[in-house]
Amino acid sequence: MRDRLGLLLLLIAIATHLHAGFKEGEKIFKDKCSSCHAGHIPADTLKKNFFEKKNTLLQLKAPSVNMIAYAIMDSSKHIGDPSDPEMQQMEIEEYLKDALFAPNHENSICDENIAKYYEEKRSMKGKVSPEEITALSHYFMGYKKTWQKAHPKKKRILSEGYKEKDLLKDAIKENKRIIIEASSSTCHFCKKMRREVLDTAQIQKAINKDFILIEIDIDKMKLPFGLQKTFQGITPTFFFLSKEGKLINHYPGSWNSSDWKLILEENRKKK
Repeated sequence: MRDRLGLLLLLIAIATHLHAGFKEGEKIFKDKCSSCHAGHIPADTLKKNFFEKKNTLLQLKAPSVNMIAYAIMDSSKHIGDPSDPEMQQMEIEEYLKDALFAPNHENSICDENIAKYYEEKRSMKGKVSPEEITALSHYFMGYKKTWQKAHPKKKRILSEGYKEKDLLKDAIKENKRIIIEASSSTCHFCKKMRREVLDTAQIQKAINKDFILIEIDIDKMKLPFGLQKTFQGITPTFFFLSKEGKLINHYPGSWNSSDWKLILEENRKKK
């Protein structure tokens, strides 16, 4: 019993330490790095900027914060082994020390096709302390998870090979109902409703509070949970399901914001 309590206290202490390191790293990045490095920029916007507009859209002089976190944690040149976070943190710390104190093209982990647009990096030696570099390593390690928690996806778009049980995991974990949107890439009313209703901040907030929205292109795959039997071929059609995947209601056609709010309220779990 004492061993379990000791382990629990150790885990709490580690989690508290990591959280404190992340918050401190976030502050350091804002105070000392944000003059050159932009804040979070959506991936689609970055792709358009670099691969379509040759950096004329954003005119970035250095990678944005999410680009740095991606390069360190998820790119093909990522630093360290994710299965050993303690060692990975130390390796990231060493990498940041080299990158900040003696910057050059050889120690860059950025995509070469993108890095060519950046200005030459200046040394931060004497401007950033070893303790601050440690905090920055915690910040970049926790960036993706923290961002995703604070900014839940507007929707999930299913691809081939999905499993119904996987669709239910988040719904059961978050105690939310599911909305399945049957759409088509050629559907004018799907695009119109998404632009004028589903993508608005007010509606997104209303959906994310109690529902998980999943979009399925019916031209590419069948609907899950036996919904194909109910589907009348009209796009968009919205199916409301319990967190266990049982059909509650379905609504064929496109809807304005006022009607959609009423539909959400009608299918919200009664407290």
